[in-house]
Amino acid sequence: MTSTPEPDEMHTDRLLLRRVGPGDVRAAIAVLSDPGTNRHNPAGPPSAEQAAKMLAEWQAHWARDGIGYWAVELPETGEVIGFGGLRHHDLDGEATFNLFYRFRPRHWGRGYAPEMARAAIDWAGRARPDRPVTIITDPGNAPSQRVAEKLGFAHVGDSTTADGPVLVWRRQEVTMVA
Repeated sequence: MTSTPEPDEMHTDRLLLRRVGPGDVRAAIAVLSDPGTNRHNPAGPPSAEQAAKMLAEWQAHWARDGIGYWAVELPETGEVIGFGGLRHHDLDGEATFNLFYRFRPRHWGRGYAPEMARAAIDWAGRARPDRPVTIITDPGNAPSQRVAEKLGFAHVGDSTTADGPVLVWRRQEVTMVA
């Protein structure tokens, strides 16, 4: 299997996706602790301390696994509008990539989550075609489920996390007909 380099930094048409670092703590607290971004999070918004700890965990994933969540930035302004990407995940005993996205509410509805997610999915398909990409959503999170559907994912089952029941989404294989 050929290896695709770690996706420390990627560019899409409108976004810069870059490896999270210690300089992202203020943005992480602003995005992750915003009650609006957690409207569908059963655990509610994390405290500033918990958000900073999440950022540190994401940095550890990068260091350990060579993959993780990016800071999603608007290149023209340098504003971090959200976080998202892939990380290794064990889903009911299966090794998968979990696709995560969380954006500032004022940037919702502009297609940024699907744009970031497509870059992550494309990278995973090249670098680790053996590892499926999944999305885990809260059962009541219709906006996140719409993003999953836009990306070609379908609800394939249910599971339970520490936060409670979740829906599991998988990318549907496209079958070519000759």
